[in-house]
Amino acid sequence: MYLCQKFKDLYYTGLLNNGIRIIHRYVDSYVSHCGIIINCGTRDEDFNQHGLAHFVEHMLFKGTKKRKAFHVLSRMDDVGGDIDAWTTKEETVIAASFLTEHYERSIELLNDVVFNSAFPQKELEKEREVIIDEINSYKDSPSDSIFDQFDELLFPDNSLGRNTLGAKSKLLKYNSDDLLNFVKEKYNTEQMVFCSIGKIKFEKLVKYCEKYFGQNPENQRLYQREKFETKTVFNKSVKKNTYQAHCVLGTYAYSFKDNKRLLLSMLSNLLAGPGMNARLVMMLREKKGISYNIESSYVSYEDTGCFNIYFGSDKDKLDLALEIIKKELIKLKENKLGSLQLSKLKKQFVGQLAISSEIHSNTLLSMGKTYLIYNQVETLTDVLKEIDTVTSEQLLEVANEIFDLDKFSTLIYY
Repeated sequence: MYLCQKFKDLYYTGLLNNGIRIIHRYVDSYVSHCGIIINCGTRDEDFNQHGLAHFVEHMLFKGTKKRKAFHVLSRMDDVGGDIDAWTTKEETVIAASFLTEHYERSIELLNDVVFNSAFPQKELEKEREVIIDEINSYKDSPSDSIFDQFDELLFPDNSLGRNTLGAKSKLLKYNSDDLLNFVKEKYNTEQMVFCSIGKIKFEKLVKYCEKYFGQNPENQRLYQREKFETKTVFNKSVKKNTYQAHCVLGTYAYSFKDNKRLLLSMLSNLLAGPGMNARLVMMLREKKGISYNIESSYVSYEDTGCFNIYFGSDKDKLDLALEIIKKELIKLKENKLGSLQLSKLKKQFVGQLAISSEIHSNTLLSMGKTYLIYNQVETLTDVLKEIDTVTSEQLLEVANEIFDLDKFSTLIYY
């Protein structure tokens, strides 16, 4: 173990000899949280591996070299703890919450499932059917499946466009060796961060990490992700025989390396964030009564990003809803926010971030991912200071760069 240091008097960081990074925040709480974030997701699949990243994540709990599936699942349940995992386009996360006294138990289990999973064929056959059922449930939910198809159209012929769950035809062909080879090639130690929030001294945490994670050999990444370069614009309608119309409209946005990502997040929040006073929520739901669900989102990736707006409405109100949304986007391009509007936006955004940071499981994942990507972490104070310096001119510039309606694509289910 080397490079142990205290970061900004709040976070402790370290690096194991095999390349696994550690970040820890001490909090005085009965409940603690820890997890492994791996820089590997759907985007890291080869063309013939669609769905493997998600399949592996499911199978991590189905048996290791020393535990059967029941013993893996019971290890945290027996002490009232919880362990979960999920896969995104670019990450796989395995995280646990538990009473602080069970730190070593949790770390040992995380290490066992990440590095020693056996992927038994018998369990694989059963879990395959579970994932196929998961795929079918998404197909039954147009408000979920529309996002997958939008990504497929926005990122054509690129791994970013593939849905996380995979395709049934591919899933039926995978065996234990396919999963073992995927982990061996893609679960690289220098692309992993162990993150922790809890009532444990960093020195003691380091001993546990060295005891378990430190015993695994170094595994360097030998491949590079396929970059996304070819942009497109589409307008597509798909007949689904649904009661209401579902629509996603959006465009490309900043990567997570761009310093304008905070500004776009603020604009997305202003348009249709979680607040009931968001502009599109007020217009479509409160004033016009034509949409129950309206939300905007911005997702950043390694070399690109996606901004989109989703809504559902009666089919005969679809055109009106689209007209209202486009008018609001144009307003943000043509009209600089006044001082009062800017102040309200900042206060709302700051309040939402502060409340979210009070939930330690949320903070665990945000600090872990930030450390994985940037090798540093901004404190909440740092972020609040950055928000405080944001100007209306900066937001106007970002609105004009991103909200170009000629570059927006639209997908409609009706």
